[in-house]
Amino acid sequence: MFENSLVLLITGTTVLVLAAVALLLSRKRPPTAMTVARARKNFYLRREWLEAKFFQLASQSGKPRGLEWVDVDFESAVSFARDRSTGRLRALVGVTIKFRAVEGGGMEDNPNVGNLRAASAMFFHDGTEWSTDGKAILNLNPTQAIEHFSRELELVE
Repeated sequence: MFENSLVLLITGTTVLVLAAVALLLSRKRPPTAMTVARARKNFYLRREWLEAKFFQLASQSGKPRGLEWVDVDFESAVSFARDRSTGRLRALVGVTIKFRAVEGGGMEDNPNVGNLRAASAMFFHDGTEWSTDGKAILNLNPTQAIEHFSRELELVE
């Protein structure tokens, strides 16, 4: 009986130690200066495609409710940040968004619908390439967005 308990204890401890080691090894290390430079260059090379993808996904999101995305004007400046939990890079680009009310969406009578909206478009690097999910941080420029989400993001110089 004692031997079975000892074997179970040793086996359980070994499994826990191996799981901990695997978890530590799987965590992503922060990008080096070389990989940051490469990622920046890749962002600029793919920027036109990324902007088109952002607009496509944002337009299909149904957000904000009752509004349709008409146009997005992207600023030229890009702010790069690092996700504190994963170490992965993010790129934020200031945008000006034009919406129009969706017929029957409840926003037709809102006089502010036609106002241009400032926001930050978010792009992320998965370790290999840049992508986007079409999400915008409304009412914040990239610097403000990084400051606002300082628990999750840190500026990359």
